[in-house]
Amino acid sequence: MRKLLFIPVILFILVGWWLYDDMQTQLIAPLKLDRTELFAIEPGMSLLAVADEVARRGWFDYPLYLELEGKIRGVDGLIKAGQYQLAPGATALSLLDMIVAGKITQHALTIPEGWAFRQIMASLHEHPHIRRVLTSTDPRRVMTEIGYPGYSAEGRFFPDTYYFPAETTDADFLRRAFKQMEAVLNEEWELRMAGLPYRSPYQALIMASLIEKETAVADERERIAGVFIRRLERGMKLQTDPTVIYAMGESFDGDIRHKDLDINSPFNTYRYRGLPPTPIAAAGRASIRAALQPEPGEALYFVATGENGRHHFSRTLAEHNRAVAEYQLK
Repeated sequence: MRKLLFIPVILFILVGWWLYDDMQTQLIAPLKLDRTELFAIEPGMSLLAVADEVARRGWFDYPLYLELEGKIRGVDGLIKAGQYQLAPGATALSLLDMIVAGKITQHALTIPEGWAFRQIMASLHEHPHIRRVLTSTDPRRVMTEIGYPGYSAEGRFFPDTYYFPAETTDADFLRRAFKQMEAVLNEEWELRMAGLPYRSPYQALIMASLIEKETAVADERERIAGVFIRRLERGMKLQTDPTVIYAMGESFDGDIRHKDLDINSPFNTYRYRGLPPTPIAAAGRASIRAALQPEPGEALYFVATGENGRHHFSRTLAEHNRAVAEYQLK
């Protein structure tokens, strides 16, 4: 009689062992993926719902195995919402590990150095994984909506490549880029050269934006900063073309004409002395550093040579006029 009772127990154990072995075999087998796929887990989704969705897409035929493995591990209630990237070769087990660890897919957006605020906003709203919540692209309203009323939007967002999960809002992205600019500016301000004619870090940021737009040649930034600083100290107009282009706005067609130099705008440094009222573009760390650590020297002028973005620097107006004739009028 005992032998007869023992047989079902053995069979139960064998069946259980076979099922567990089959479950592990299926869980470590590659999912049926022909290409990389994005898989979104909504807030509040259970592991069973996740397993059913994976099966519905035809990637895995044993959703109960995935749920059971989660219960055995005690992680069935620990899955994280977000968007995940599954590449060919991924398994149900690696998917479980991924969603428990919250290894969500990160998307990227780059703000290039020298971009204007309008370009940043256009790029944000073109990005497929950034959700639009701001009600306007007007700079003042944007700054109010992201929590910085009264601040100028131009030049306030640090140029860099930012990584973020899907459904990040435009407002959150801008807050992050704003805080990054503040952090970088404050770091560089602490290392500034003594005796500079800035009343605040913001004025240094304005100067950095001029440097950013004047040159992309790394070893010229400090030299151009030195020219601008010396002109400020002597009460000379900065006379930098990028401020005229900024003042012209959408009417700029690629050429600056003599009449454009007289545009009545506070940004026109051919007409008004001192710095413009705000930055004219997003300045990178190198330009901020140059504005705060300018190269000493005697040059008061520079002109583009037309060779790889470089400039010729001059001490006197006569020397500068000869350089203009050589490089721009030939």
